[in-house]
Amino acid sequence: MTFRNTLMQVACAALALGTCAAPLHAQQAAEQTSPAPSANSSDPAAIATQPVEPSLTLRNQKTLESFEPAANEEYRLGAGDQITLDFPGRIELAGAHTIGPDGMITLNIAGAVHIADLTREEAAKAIINALAKYYNDPNVTVKIDKYSANRVRVIGYVQHPGEIPFEGTPTLLDAIGRAGLISPTVTANGVTSNVGPAIPETCTIYRGNSTAVQVDLREMLMSGNSLADMRLRRNDIVFVPEPKHHFVSVLGQVGKPGSIPLTPDSTLTSVLADAGCCTENGGFNPKIHIIQRSTGKDVIVEYKKLMTIAGQKEYAIHPGDVIFVPISGFNKVSTVMQKISGVATMVSIAALVGAG
Repeated sequence: MTFRNTLMQVACAALALGTCAAPLHAQQAAEQTSPAPSANSSDPAAIATQPVEPSLTLRNQKTLESFEPAANEEYRLGAGDQITLDFPGRIELAGAHTIGPDGMITLNIAGAVHIADLTREEAAKAIINALAKYYNDPNVTVKIDKYSANRVRVIGYVQHPGEIPFEGTPTLLDAIGRAGLISPTVTANGVTSNVGPAIPETCTIYRGNSTAVQVDLREMLMSGNSLADMRLRRNDIVFVPEPKHHFVSVLGQVGKPGSIPLTPDSTLTSVLADAGCCTENGGFNPKIHIIQRSTGKDVIVEYKKLMTIAGQKEYAIHPGDVIFVPISGFNKVSTVMQKISGVATMVSIAALVGAG
């Protein structure tokens, strides 16, 4: 049996089993938030010595591999995780804790300690540092009892949109399968029948509010690319579009980053308005980047020009485009933005730098 056939069978089985999983409570897609880069953030960022203009770079398989977390990447604690602390020789300090929404746990005497976004070893060091002023040579072991924070959100054309918890490393096919594919129906001779779940043609993975990867899922499965079932990170959002449903992605300094459906009346202005453009960090006159997936071009337009009648008619948007609103003044601090990758074309934006 070839690798391609094996992967196809595994994928179809995973997705089919996912549709039979216990239903999750349907949740409306919440506004995506993106905290400042922290220890659990793998989005590449670099400080350059000279201002960098937006540029297009062709990448190979390494692009996909760099987006996927390493197989041995250590888990980082998050809000809701339940842990047990063991202090050898100091039984009065031992006990179970649940990490609060603020990322804190509360210790006897030492008080609140922030351990969210830390590995177990890093959390142990933070706890030891907090207790060092009260105890001589404290030592602690951190054990994770329940991975409550390890969740991925699946939205769009699935049976059970919402957050899905994982005990282990989440993967793309597992997340989509557990959300439940919607089976199309056909009508023949007056009889309507269910044809079974179909693998989505495409999906998009959002990580934070400035990174999006569009995956041609069906094509990658047919070609035997194992990255069709790539590993995901906690808080990733997977969007499965409706068949023949057209959308664009809006990222950066907007109130509601993510996918925006296109209608015959959609314009760049209306799409930005639907996404809540622009936040204060975008500045008074941000430069809007339109990354065209079909051509690979990066079209830049000033927001104030866009607000004119001529500007609204001049800039067209197309299905699959990525619209990016940078932080005001990024070129002044010479910061190179995270890449936005198009998996199908192996094209990624190496740098997105805006002017305030």
